[in-house]
Amino acid sequence: MSYETLIVETPADGVTLIRLNRPEALNALNSHLLGDLSNALDAAASDETVRCIVLTGSERAFAAGADIKEMSDKSYAQMFALDFFTAAARKVEQFRKPIIAAVSGYALGGGCELAMLCDFIIASDTAKFGQPEINLGVVPGIGGTQRLTRFVGKAKAMDMILTARMMDAAEAERAGLVSRIVPADKVVEEAVAAAAKIASQSTLAVAMAKELVDAAYETTLTTGVALERRLFHSLFAFEDQKEGMAAFVEKRKPNFTGR
Repeated sequence: MSYETLIVETPADGVTLIRLNRPEALNALNSHLLGDLSNALDAAASDETVRCIVLTGSERAFAAGADIKEMSDKSYAQMFALDFFTAAARKVEQFRKPIIAAVSGYALGGGCELAMLCDFIIASDTAKFGQPEINLGVVPGIGGTQRLTRFVGKAKAMDMILTARMMDAAEAERAGLVSRIVPADKVVEEAVAAAAKIASQSTLAVAMAKELVDAAYETTLTTGVALERRLFHSLFAFEDQKEGMAAFVEKRKPNFTGR
């Protein structure tokens, strides 16, 4: 399936690479792009051969923000009725397969928020993150005030959101926003390699691990550990657990089947 604002590829077994493709607008997020992204994720969700997603932009910009031209003249009633951003954001947030953001260049405003919606971020050494909405007389609208605060802490989040300053890749890694930094010409390659590693694992264990890490942000420690223990126990009902442990004992590579 082809999309006007995305390029979709299969660079490795089990891996789908989705590239935002509005170069004339530095991949600014408009309704068309977000609709294409939702459709691409729906297709990936229903395709059993897809086990991990890499989401990226261009070397110059992952996404430089939401499309201001599309929003500037809208009224409160229109924004409320359209429920702007909500459907696409929920699609990424609730996607059951892992999504890795491979970020080069600018990830600002909605672009930063989209990256934070992914399961983790691999950044190039040119990446710059920011929530500059205050410069437009508004605030972040796709979870920026909430996720950035959880990821980097109150002080840095307040600083970035109130002053609109950008965080470079090195600071983002120190603060815990990104998982690793690689050269700009290697960021997609590194993300695809990570996705291929994930795709080679048991899809059951991957899905449960993703659910558990997400739950850590939403529950108490006691509740989270109890959930972890129950899902850990439940994996012993599946063939993949038997195969994985047998392969370890026999010193061979496991052949996971998702059963």
